[in-house]
Amino acid sequence: MTLRGLRHSLVARLVGMSLLLLLAVQLAGFAVVRASIERNARAQIARELDTDGRVWQRLLEQKAERLRQGSALLAADYGFRSAVSSGDTQTIESALENHGARIGAAVTALLDTRLAVRAISSPGGGMKQLSATLAQVVPALAAEPAGSQIAVVNGLPHQFVMVPLRAPLVIGWVLMGFPVGQPLAEEMRQLLAVDVAVRVADGKGGFSVPVSTLPEASLKTLRAAGSGVGEIETQRGTLLVRRSALSHLGAPSEALLLRSVDELVAPYRQLQWLLAVITAAGLLLFALGSSAMARRVTTPLRALLVATRLLSKGNYSVPMEHTGRNDEVGDLARSFDHMRLDIARQQSEIRDLAYRDRLTGVPNRERFRGAVMDALRTDPVLGHRLAVLVLDLDRFKHVNDVLGYAFGDRLLQAVAGRLQPMVGEPGDMLARHGGNEFALLLHVTDAQAALQIAERIARAFETPLHFDDQTVDLSASMGIALWPDHAVDADMLINRAEIAMYGAKKRLAVALLYDPALDSSSAQTLSLLGDLRRAVEQGELRLYLQPKVALQRGAGAAAEALLRWQHPQRGLVPPMEFIPFAEQTGFVRQLTLWVFEQVAMLLAQSLARTADLHISVNLSTRDLLDPELSLRLGAILERYQVSAGSFCLEITESAIMDDPQRAEAMLNRLAQQGFKLSIDDFGTGYSSLAYLKRLPVNELKIDKSFVLGMQSGGGDAQIVRSTIDLAHNLGLTVVAEGVEDAALMERLRAMACDEAQGYHISRPLPAEQFLGWHAGPGAAFVAAP
Repeated sequence: MTLRGLRHSLVARLVGMSLLLLLAVQLAGFAVVRASIERNARAQIARELDTDGRVWQRLLEQKAERLRQGSALLAADYGFRSAVSSGDTQTIESALENHGARIGAAVTALLDTRLAVRAISSPGGGMKQLSATLAQVVPALAAEPAGSQIAVVNGLPHQFVMVPLRAPLVIGWVLMGFPVGQPLAEEMRQLLAVDVAVRVADGKGGFSVPVSTLPEASLKTLRAAGSGVGEIETQRGTLLVRRSALSHLGAPSEALLLRSVDELVAPYRQLQWLLAVITAAGLLLFALGSSAMARRVTTPLRALLVATRLLSKGNYSVPMEHTGRNDEVGDLARSFDHMRLDIARQQSEIRDLAYRDRLTGVPNRERFRGAVMDALRTDPVLGHRLAVLVLDLDRFKHVNDVLGYAFGDRLLQAVAGRLQPMVGEPGDMLARHGGNEFALLLHVTDAQAALQIAERIARAFETPLHFDDQTVDLSASMGIALWPDHAVDADMLINRAEIAMYGAKKRLAVALLYDPALDSSSAQTLSLLGDLRRAVEQGELRLYLQPKVALQRGAGAAAEALLRWQHPQRGLVPPMEFIPFAEQTGFVRQLTLWVFEQVAMLLAQSLARTADLHISVNLSTRDLLDPELSLRLGAILERYQVSAGSFCLEITESAIMDDPQRAEAMLNRLAQQGFKLSIDDFGTGYSSLAYLKRLPVNELKIDKSFVLGMQSGGGDAQIVRSTIDLAHNLGLTVVAEGVEDAALMERLRAMACDEAQGYHISRPLPAEQFLGWHAGPGAAFVAAP
């Protein structure tokens, strides 16, 4: 696993977090224990130093007592008393020297009753400093004969005692001094394992350390420390210091008792190291255990991750692992497996709904197109052809109008049943192409084989269909296109089969094989589809508006949106040269959306909002049967913040009647969005006002052929008048197109026609000129009161 993968691994994060928490707890515990050991060690050393101080004082007292006993022994010596009484100085000095040497006294002296020195013995010499010291010590001892005094002699503290010399009266005093030196410190060291150092002030702010049990390096550190030192750091570690004053007579001196903190905590430190090793081993075991536990959790999670990736790719056949576990992971795995099965079932239902015609049960147009694409990708066997046969039922609209839509649905189901046996080869498919059209994908050897299948279909239709007490004779027009003879891709193959089918209808033939001559666009227009795509992308399309004026309620800002194509080589291409081709290829849907968006941009302008402009946009059959149309138009309205009420969507009768059920459903959705709906070219199709009453239509647009026919004096005027009256009775407004002179406009006004448009009012204008026209020349077209 890479470092990046390790960083994002749940196992690593779980184990790492657990280890960090455990390590933090252990470190905190170590810190607390260390601080506690340090604190307790210092407290214990302080208690031991208190004991050491008392023992030190006790040693000094014992030394003083031995000195006192030695002095008393000398004072009780008869010969010594005799020598004192007789004034034998030589004998006195000899006795003092011998007796002092015998008991280890550094100073022995005889004082008279006035405390003046009569004789003195000091092997160390320094009589001048000794005399000064005695001058301080003797008065203090005389005040407290049973005590002892410490004073510094020759830089070393000495302990002095003094006892009376009686014969039997006091005839003098015996004074003895014992050095507080290295032997005493060593004795203390051996007795209590405590280091002792004696410091003596030098009178200049410094001090000397004449007595010490410390190593030289530690002694050097002590000498460098201040006078009030409580602890020192040495190579042996931290030494706590307890100070004990020795003498304030003359040069002050003190004894320092020192104990090492590190020596006391050393066993605990070893224990801590042992605990650290145990902790490290525990961390390792914890890491291994946590990793194993985390893997027990994450391994099924990874399996679930792999399974979800398969689900995202549409593979629902692989069951989930770890569903047999009896813990939360097992519950999760089982839930995922149930979800997999549910999604698989739902996807199957969705695919069935998306790719199957619910009325007939056969595949729909989208599934058929995919099957053709798949067949082209798999490369048919050498010597074979792929054929697409598009079939359109003749007179189906008449059947719907006479017998009703329920009967028409049963008829379509029966037709699908008769066509199904025609697709016997593997890979063949029957599909409902929309409305009353069916399409067949056939694997054939040549065009003749495809035509033979068409003849079989025609013979199957020769037998009438019987439904209850109704008998229906049906026929069909069929068009055939072959790959690779007529097309190189699926869309072109299907489109050319449709073109052949329309050609068969026009020629009243049963079946027709595609021929380039059938293409209404001719050889020059074969490139129109690519040119049209480039026209949208490169801004070659132009929006024109043809004004509409109100005939009854005053001038109004209304217009019909028209499309023009400014081709870079061909110039301004007439709409009839590319709109029918766009309808055939299905590209008309992109053109409709382009027009709708351009109109929305115009309506979003402040001038258009001020003029309360309403614009009509034409919808084709392809548009009306597009299930996403209402969503696409709604998205454009939202983008430009334009109201649907500013639009009037014009639909031809033929567009509605191609597939009335789907058209009615889409018109209802558009009406719910707030669009105004208009029937364009009314009177040229097969619909009736009774049927149109079911639709959410607001307006009828009388075809210009009837309006222009009013000039000839025939029956067209009566048709126009009757249409206006019937539309008004149904609550619809009426627009007349093709108004080319003032007389026609006045006749329409007299007939109570609501709006008019035509060349008399204005030719189509570029969108940017329309608002100017409306404010200028258009203002002249004001309806009569």
